[in-house]
Amino acid sequence: MHILQKIKNKTVVVGIVGMGYVGLPLGMAFANKKITVIGFDLDEKKIRLLNKGKGYLKHISDEKIKKVVESGYLKTTNDFSRFPEVDAILICVPTPLTEHREPDMSFVESTSKTIAKHLQKGQLVVLESTTYPGTTEELLLPLFNRNNGKQNFIVGKDYYLAYSPEREDPNNPNFTTAEIPKVVGGVTPQCSKVAKALYDLVIVNTVPVSSPGTAEATKLLENIYRSINIALVNELKMVFDRMNIDIWEVISAASTKPFGYTAFYPGPGLGGHCIPIDPFYLTWKAREFELNTKFIELAGEINTYQPYYVVEKSAEALNKFKKALNGSKVLILGAAYKKNIDDMRESPSLKLIEIYKEKGAKVDYHDPLVPILPKTRKYKFDMKSIKLTKEKLKRYDLVVLSTDHSIFDYKFISFNAKLIIDTRNAFEVRGIKSNKIFKA
Repeated sequence: MHILQKIKNKTVVVGIVGMGYVGLPLGMAFANKKITVIGFDLDEKKIRLLNKGKGYLKHISDEKIKKVVESGYLKTTNDFSRFPEVDAILICVPTPLTEHREPDMSFVESTSKTIAKHLQKGQLVVLESTTYPGTTEELLLPLFNRNNGKQNFIVGKDYYLAYSPEREDPNNPNFTTAEIPKVVGGVTPQCSKVAKALYDLVIVNTVPVSSPGTAEATKLLENIYRSINIALVNELKMVFDRMNIDIWEVISAASTKPFGYTAFYPGPGLGGHCIPIDPFYLTWKAREFELNTKFIELAGEINTYQPYYVVEKSAEALNKFKKALNGSKVLILGAAYKKNIDDMRESPSLKLIEIYKEKGAKVDYHDPLVPILPKTRKYKFDMKSIKLTKEKLKRYDLVVLSTDHSIFDYKFISFNAKLIIDTRNAFEVRGIKSNKIFKA
């Protein structure tokens, strides 16, 4: 039976490679529509938990996972030889940067090579991982056409290949995976047709574009737009601070204009897997065409500087109380990269910890959503979240709010802390003002 017929009959079986922040919600979206999903992952702990109906991401409840697992529509395995059992393979693996800010395609490449070994006629393969324009056709297409040397496959006839960028925003209360429009670009018109039909089963609106390269560029534009505008307000924050003007008040006033303005907010640095990383995929690819992406690189410089700016403001604030940063006890509030989630990817809090320690400060952190700091590609801190008590708060020379979780008791913190650096304007938003609270 042709895959389009299986999609129409809802008998299509979907394989998802990488059951993380992108793959798991996507798999659940299909499973909730009674589409059989096989999740593939190398992490045995994830597999064990999922198959027991339990989760590992704070923003996805065990109840929701248990529902789809017990229904039989979601199963997870580390046996990649089961690829022939599925009709569609959606690749949701990480695409980080190397130390030299170049794309690390190792996860995509190794996954694609494994798929090529098992690729069956009639299967659809879609790359969802964020990457540079050209990846789908330059990296995946040659592998699948050769089919690991067994036979020559013709794309659009023997199998189907497309790119559809993920648009996940963990814990966004307004948009679930199924409610976010999906851009789809196939290598051939038939590839686009098949990919669109599959996503139409679960996504509110699919947006077909002319090619995988266009779809790849779409995701980069979305995140470059955000990166540059965040860099702008971060730069204005520093300029206005010198002028004794509050950037948050300026943004609030500018937001009253009903057209021609979109509010972006400053912070202690960029976090998450997308904005700190994705723009540099285009920077890297542009060199192939002898072009420099000046806006992207300048925005990166400004945003990368923000943790250092926070530490500089910390030293200034401590100095007003005749205290040096060297030897001070510093408590960082919030370890996740944004509020109300446990996602640590590229969190600016990690960079803050590193810089404060380099300056001679003794650093602790508090984040109930991140009880232990996980090892990352850059950092290996052996730290646990401290319990926040009145006595402990009073011991710290400086409290730095890095992530504005809703669960924090801001009045309690402001009452008991000696000195506060607020990088998110979280205290003032809650009506808390004090001469010991400084913004950065």
